[in-house]
Amino acid sequence: MTPRRILVVEDNPLNLKLVRDVLQFAGYDVIEAQSGEEGLRAAREDPPDLVLMDLQLPGIDGTETLRRLRQGPLGRDVPVVAVTAFAMAEDRARASLAGFDGYVEKPISVRELPGQIEAFLDGRVV
Repeated sequence: MTPRRILVVEDNPLNLKLVRDVLQFAGYDVIEAQSGEEGLRAAREDPPDLVLMDLQLPGIDGTETLRRLRQGPLGRDVPVVAVTAFAMAEDRARASLAGFDGYVEKPISVRELPGQIEAFLDGRVV
């Protein structure tokens, strides 16, 4: 079975490395992008099964990148999960209203992340 492909859009190199390492160890194929523009290009070139999207990105932010992904290469079938250090209830609601399929808080829990990703891929809300 081919490993499921996760596109991680994160501008912080340490956070990107952490998420990549955890997901690769869990058996996922990881594609990396450090900006919204890179994320759009990566999604067109190598369509992912799920996108983890930082909300605070250089250039176009995560919400605008999500809008463009939905209009272009991904449509509505691929889950896009917001990743942010903003952990207030209204931030979660704002991400949901923007169209994100889920929400993961920073700092990322190395122990919980693989299960969260599996739940999102299976269509379960985390």
